[in-house]
Amino acid sequence: MSKKIGLLLLLVILISCAKEKSNLTTEISQDWKFKNTRDTLWLPANVPGTVHTDLLKNKKIEEPFIGNNEEKLQWISDEDWEYSATFQLDEEQLKRKYHQLQFKGLDTYATVFLNDSLLINTYNAFRTWNIDVSNRVRKENTLRIIFKHTDTIEKQKMSKLAYELPVSGRVFTRKPQFHYGWDWGPTFITSGVWRPIILESWDDVFLNDLYLKQQSLTDQKASLQAKLDLTITSEIELTYKVFVNDSIVLQKEIPSVPGNHLYDFDFEILNPKRWWTHNLGDPYLYDIKLQIMEGSKEILSKSVKKGLRTIELIQDQDGVGSTFYFKLNDIPVFMKGANYIPQHIFQPEVTTEDYQQIFKDAMAANMNMLRVWGGGIYEEDIFYDLADKNGILVWQDFMFACAMYPGDDEFLENVKQEAVDNIKRLRNHSSIAVWCGNNENNEAWHNWGWQIDRSEEEKEEIWSNYQKLFNGVLPEAVASLTDNSYWESSPKYGRADKRFKLEGSAHDWGVWHDALPFERFEEEIPRFMSEYGFQSFPSYEAIKYFTQLDSININHSSFQTHQKHNRGFSLIKEYMERDFPVPSDPEDYVYVSQLLQAYGITKGIHAHRRAMAYNMGSLYWQFNDCWPVVSWSGIDGLGNWKALHYKAKRSFENLILSSQVKNDSLYLHVVNDHLHAKEGALKITFMDFEGNVLWKNKVNVKAKANASTKVLEQKIPNEIVDPKNVVVTTEFDGEKANFYLVRPKDLRLPDHNVQLEITKVSDGYEIIVSSSSLQKDVFLYTDKKGHFEDNFFDVLPGETKKLLFQTKGDIKLEDIKIKTLNNVMKTTSV
Repeated sequence: MSKKIGLLLLLVILISCAKEKSNLTTEISQDWKFKNTRDTLWLPANVPGTVHTDLLKNKKIEEPFIGNNEEKLQWISDEDWEYSATFQLDEEQLKRKYHQLQFKGLDTYATVFLNDSLLINTYNAFRTWNIDVSNRVRKENTLRIIFKHTDTIEKQKMSKLAYELPVSGRVFTRKPQFHYGWDWGPTFITSGVWRPIILESWDDVFLNDLYLKQQSLTDQKASLQAKLDLTITSEIELTYKVFVNDSIVLQKEIPSVPGNHLYDFDFEILNPKRWWTHNLGDPYLYDIKLQIMEGSKEILSKSVKKGLRTIELIQDQDGVGSTFYFKLNDIPVFMKGANYIPQHIFQPEVTTEDYQQIFKDAMAANMNMLRVWGGGIYEEDIFYDLADKNGILVWQDFMFACAMYPGDDEFLENVKQEAVDNIKRLRNHSSIAVWCGNNENNEAWHNWGWQIDRSEEEKEEIWSNYQKLFNGVLPEAVASLTDNSYWESSPKYGRADKRFKLEGSAHDWGVWHDALPFERFEEEIPRFMSEYGFQSFPSYEAIKYFTQLDSININHSSFQTHQKHNRGFSLIKEYMERDFPVPSDPEDYVYVSQLLQAYGITKGIHAHRRAMAYNMGSLYWQFNDCWPVVSWSGIDGLGNWKALHYKAKRSFENLILSSQVKNDSLYLHVVNDHLHAKEGALKITFMDFEGNVLWKNKVNVKAKANASTKVLEQKIPNEIVDPKNVVVTTEFDGEKANFYLVRPKDLRLPDHNVQLEITKVSDGYEIIVSSSSLQKDVFLYTDKKGHFEDNFFDVLPGETKKLLFQTKGDIKLEDIKIKTLNNVMKTTSV
C-alpha cells in the first residue's frame, strides 16, 4: 500500500468515526398530504403550512384576501383535518441509539401518531413538544397528525365555568388570538403544522439548552457564564470548548455519567465592544461557539451571536408620579417605533426576505424599538436574529390580548410551559428589552364594562385568576430564566384614569375611539406611549388587489370585509372634515386619508419627543398589516409604505426641529438623541408660498445631548398678515423642517406646479423634483414595481429635491404620476 493511499484511508476512517459520533438532525418537510377527516381523498400539503393555504394551493378554495371570500371560507374552521407523511432514515441515522421528534409548532389540538402508535395529544400552538421515539422509529416511518377544530373543545371548557369570560371562546385555546378576528384582521381560525418537525438522533450527548448569561459588564471586562443543559447517555469523558470570534477562551475536560446534567462554565471577554441600537452606535455581535468533543471527535456544537449590553426598565418615583424608560448601557434612551403584528394571517407564508424587509423598513424609518403585540405570535427566530443584527430593541408581549383568561391549574401549567419554552428560546437575544404580560387586559377589566352585572364572587374569581397568571406564573418564569424586566400589562392605566399620564406605559385611544381631535396628543402626554393610532386606506395597489378592479372604488362591496372597524369610515371622514379637504374623487380620498393619518400620528410623535425626558417612548399602532385592509398600519398588507411611514421616518430622526404655536407665539424645540451636544446657528424663515421672504432671523443655539431643548420662543411677526399663505422653515446642524401656522384645509395653496426629471442609475432611477411655488405633500406613484425612498414631501419654492426610485424594471417619465395637496384643494370645496 502506498503512503498516499494509506493516508487517504486513514482520513476516510477518521471522517467515518467522526460522523458516527456526531448528532444528526433531519427536518420532516417532504411528501406531506392532507385531507378532511370526513373525506378519503388525500391532497399534497406543505409543512410548515396551514390547512387554508394547502386548500388554496390545491385550488380547492378561492384566494382568501380577495373580495368577500373571507366570509365564504369560515367552514374550514369547523372541520377536522388530517396530515400524513412518510419519511426514511438512512443507515447512518438508524445507528444512533436515541431519537427524538421535536414539534416546534402544532396548531392546535393535535393527536399525533408514529407508525400507528399514539405519540401525544397537543393543546398549545406556542409550545415545543419533544417526544422520545427511540423505540418506535424504524427505517421507513409514517407520521400522522389529526387536528381537531377549536370550537368544540372551547365549548366544552366554557361549560365548566359558571360564568362567561370576556372574550369567550378564544381565551381557552392557546393559539394566535388574532386568528379569531380583530378590528384590522380577518377571521381565519387555522390549523396545521405551522412550524418545523425535526428528528434529532444521537448516541452519547444531547444539548437541551445553552444560555449565555451575562454576569457583569464594564469597559474593561465582560464576565459571562455558559449554562448548559445536557442529556448524557453513557459514561464518557468530554472536552468542552468555548470560542469567542474563533479564539478559544475556555477548555475543560469533564468525565460524565449517564443522566441529565447542568453545567456552568465561566469565561471573560476583555475590552468588550458593547451592543447599541443602530441610531446610537454599532449593534456589535460576538460569535460565541460551544463545542463538545470526545477525544478528537466533535459530537456537537452550538453557535450564538451575542451582543453585550445592559438594558433596564427604570421606574423611579419623582415629583409627578414615576418614570418609565429604558436605560441601555447606563444611558436613558428614547424609544421610537411602532407595534408589530404578524406579517401574514397564515404565518408559514412569511419568508426570510419578508423578515429582512421588515427590518430594512424599520431602520429606514429611524426606529429603535418594535413592540411584538400580544395577540399574535412569539416570533420566529429570524425576527430576533435580525433585531440583534440591526440594533432594534424588542418589547415582547406574552400572547394574551384584550380578554380575561381562565385560572384553573391545567391552564396555568400549560401557560407556564409555554412561557418556559419561549423564554429559553429567546433569552440569548440582546434585542429583547422587556417581557410584558398582556395587551390591555388590565385596562379592559377596569374600564370596558366587563364587570357589569357580575356578582362580587364572580368578579373576585376572575380578577384572582388574572393575578395568578400575570403577577404569578409569568413574572416568576421571567425572573427564574432571564435577566429581562417584566411589565404586567400595557397599558398600566386606561385613559379614563388620570394616572395614565403620571406613571407606567399608556395607550391613548382618545384619538380615534373617542373621536377627540389630534391636539389631544399635545395636551395629554404620558411617561411612555406604547400604543396610539389612526386609520387610513391602504395603497392603490392593495385596493385594486382585493377589489379586483383596475380603478379605485372605495364603495366596492369588498370593503365589507376589508374595513373591520364598525365606525372606521365615519371616523376617517369626521377627522378629515376637521383638518383636511374632503375629496369626492376616490383616488384623492385615499391619498388624503393617508395624509390625515400621518398628520395626526406625527403630531403625537413630535409632542412625545418634545416632552423628553418626561416622556421616553412613542410606539404608534401599528407598523404593518397581516393582509390588505383599511387599518392603522404605516405599511400596508402588500408591503407598500403609506404616508405615515414616510413621515414617521422624518419624525424619528436622531435630530429633529419641532415647532408648535401657542398663544400667538412659535415655540421651537431641538430634540437631539445623539449622545453629544449640538451647537450652531439656527435659521428661521417665514416665507409665502411663492418664495417671498416675509421675516427671517438667525440665532446661535445649543441642543443638549440626549434631550429636548426649547431653543426659541418667537412672537408671530407683525409681517405675517396672512398665516394661510405662510410656511415657516427652520434649519440647524444640517437638518431642515417646514411648519405651517394653520390646519392643512385652511392653507391657500398655489396651483399644482411640479416638474420631474428622471435618470437611470445602477439600482433604479434618480428622480429630481422641483417647483417655482410651494407644493404640499408631493406623492409620486406608478404601476411599475419598485419603491420610492421618499414620498409625501413638501417642495419649497425654487427648491430641487432628489430621490431614488428603486426598481429592477424600466420606466419612462410618463409612468410616474404625481398627486399633491395643491391639486386636490383646487378640485375640492373645503
